[in-house]
Amino acid sequence: MAEFQQSLFGCFSNCTLCLVTYFVPCYTAGKNAEAVGESCVLYGFLSLLGCIGIYTRAKIRGKIRETKGIEGSFGHDCVISWFCGLCALIQESAEVGGTCGEAQAMVRE
Repeated sequence: MAEFQQSLFGCFSNCTLCLVTYFVPCYTAGKNAEAVGESCVLYGFLSLLGCIGIYTRAKIRGKIRETKGIEGSFGHDCVISWFCGLCALIQESAEVGGTCGEAQAMVRE
């Protein structure tokens, strides 16, 4: 089975994505959901609601893992979403080709 392209704590490899996720995590959560065919607005909003947010972020993380063939379980996704929520959002966004990554790529060129 495959692994995530970026480690869980490799979140500083894309400073733009890191800043956006730190200040507006619901945006990154919504874009991650949109990348796997779910509603950006709905999942972005739900990601802010405590236990419901942990559940919905874990659900989206599971869909990302499923589409990319990455090992894991729903329970593990819940724990990561709870304790390392921002790092998990950045890792997932990097996996699905998050939109904030394009801005930094253009700066490097």
